[in-house]
Amino acid sequence: MSAIDYDLSIIRGIVFDMDGVLSASTVAVREDGTLQRHSNVKDGYAIQYALRCGLKIAVISGARDLSMLRPYQSLGLTDIYFHCSSKTQVMLEWMGRHNLAKEEVAYVGDDIPDIKAMLEAGLSVTPADGAREVKEIARYISPFNGGHGVARDLIMQILSAKGQWLSPDAYEW
Repeated sequence: MSAIDYDLSIIRGIVFDMDGVLSASTVAVREDGTLQRHSNVKDGYAIQYALRCGLKIAVISGARDLSMLRPYQSLGLTDIYFHCSSKTQVMLEWMGRHNLAKEEVAYVGDDIPDIKAMLEAGLSVTPADGAREVKEIARYISPFNGGHGVARDLIMQILSAKGQWLSPDAYEW
């Protein structure tokens, strides 16, 4: 049984913010000014598996630094959007391209720039360390902090509701 009060079996698409969701809220800054983000390998596996199961996944971020573009592409992600001033507009265009209705989309955000987009998704999710304002509007608050398993938590529950988590082909690549 899912911890999320939503019919997860209808979810066909997930949008993730990057900083504070797929990576931790803190980012190291190198001497040359570039950022050093860390990602969770279990989140990465869950994203790869979800894509193989047919879920549409996008990363929409306001970040200008493209250092995570290649690592996300290596997971099989193709819908990656950086330097977004309007996450809502980008998400709605992405939904249109994939013929996704609002109730079929989950949005995972952690801070104020995510709120409008979260309100346009059927299921709004935030990590345990999401901002107070985001927690107030989120339908589900994951027990995991950003960058520490929130993506896997959501994907596991969605795919479990669809009967796809830990299916026999989960072990075959």
